[in-house]
Amino acid sequence: MKKIKVLIVFVVVLFSCDEEIKPLTFKTNEISKAFDAEITVILTKATTDNNISNAINTTIENEIIKAISDSKNIKTLDEALSTFNTEFVNFKKDFPEGEQSWSLNIESEVTYISTEIVTIALSIYTDKGGAHGNDTISFLNFDPNTGNLFAIQDIIENTEAFKTLAEKHFKSSLKSEDSDKSNIEDFFFGEPFQLPKNIGFTDDGLVLLYNVYEIASYDQGYTEFVIPFSNAKPYLKVN
Repeated sequence: MKKIKVLIVFVVVLFSCDEEIKPLTFKTNEISKAFDAEITVILTKATTDNNISNAINTTIENEIIKAISDSKNIKTLDEALSTFNTEFVNFKKDFPEGEQSWSLNIESEVTYISTEIVTIALSIYTDKGGAHGNDTISFLNFDPNTGNLFAIQDIIENTEAFKTLAEKHFKSSLKSEDSDKSNIEDFFFGEPFQLPKNIGFTDDGLVLLYNVYEIASYDQGYTEFVIPFSNAKPYLKVN
């Protein structure tokens, strides 16, 4: 699993011109609970007592629930974790001779914060004893003034022009990594370059990340590259 860097405590303050909006603060904690399956949860949560923090935390929790459970009846993270653990316990009852364990690792961190945007990277790894586990990273971009999730079109101005810029940086990243795949079509299954679903902000610039299976083969793992802010700024609606 490719882990994102996790801070034990991450506290940031956003100053707002609106005196009614409290500064946003974040803290990272590990959920300490005994499970039969191998479950680790280290989450960064907004800790300010207001609706903005509640909206951010609810969105993160819902994203996790969707990723680890197919049931629409599960409403909380605790329920989702307990359900995953119960499924493993039942599996062991049905196959007591099996030696494999199930794994669930969830981590999140704030990768970027400003008065206009907060980006939180969410990493989820699940392994139910198959040939290999499922590992994904998602960038969640929030409006710090409302707690609402930004869509890509809320962040990027003129997506077609930005796509052209991104393709150039993608090709440059292949050269710098000395990739044995020389053609873009090799990554996109014969199709032309496409923007990833995951675009997030970091201090280094805009990160574009393709999860496993989105492009290329499973063995290649993640594919990601960075567009420096100096290049991306003309296309950004927020920064």
